[in-house]
Amino acid sequence: EIEKADAMVATVTTEKLRLLAEQIRALQAKAETVLEGARRDALLHRVRCNFEKKPGGIYHLYEDPDGTRWFSLLAPSEWRVRKPNFVASYRLEADQSFTPTDAIEARDAELGTLPKLLSR
Repeated sequence: EIEKADAMVATVTTEKLRLLAEQIRALQAKAETVLEGARRDALLHRVRCNFEKKPGGIYHLYEDPDGTRWFSLLAPSEWRVRKPNFVASYRLEADQSFTPTDAIEARDAELGTLPKLLSR
């Protein structure tokens, strides 16, 4: 009887430890994503910009032949004569992070679920 109990405890403990290890790996991956985003945001805040960026605004990143990057309010389709090298477009968030425009819908959906989660 004791051997059966010991075996069951070992099995349950092993499963709990496996689950914790899985959660740790997921948290490590999430932490790396957060750090990558912070590095990107820091670089984007240092990009040349001749206007005041405001949360909610969409800003278009371009690059000159010499590698200099700069923000513009003009989207790639709005340029008439000069067609600078387009890199990406971002929305500046209230927390001063940048969201690539192709990820805005997902971010908004994620933020929309937060009040429901927090009200429980």
